[in-house]
This record gives sequence, structure tokens and C-alpha cells, in this order.
Amino acid sequence: MLELVEYMVRALVDNPEEVKVNEIEGETVLIYEVGVADPDIGKVIGRNGRIANALRTIVQAAAMKREKKATVEILS
Repeated sequence: MLELVEYMVRALVDNPEEVKVNEIEGETVLIYEVGVADPDIGKVIGRNGRIANALRTIVQAAAMKREKKATVEILS
């Protein structure tokens, strides 16, 4: 799933080489921390957070296969 998050975020930004995704795994929760270059923050969040919410929805759906809950946090 780490590769999935990284692939989606890299497709959105202008500087894909600066994308960093960190996975924090608990017993029932997965947290993906996404870091991008400052000019690309708006592209990952989207207007009114729509892109960020879409990323979270896709990751949550993929995590259901692993019987875990997942979320995406965008770091600035």
C-alpha cells in the first residue's frame, strides 16, 4: 500500500522526486505521512481538500483487504 500512496501522490505533483511517504503501522491502524515540496502542497490537498479526501478514500478501501483502518496525513 505504501507504493500505491507514493504512486498516486507522485502523479499529482510537479516535483515527484521530493515526495516522501512514511508508513506507521499499528495493530489495527495504518497511517501514511506524505511529505511534498512546498509549492506542491496545494496540488495534493486540492480545492476544499477534495484530492486529499479522495486519497484517503482509496487508501481506506485498499486497507479493508488487510482488515485494518488507514488514513493519509499530509505534512507541510
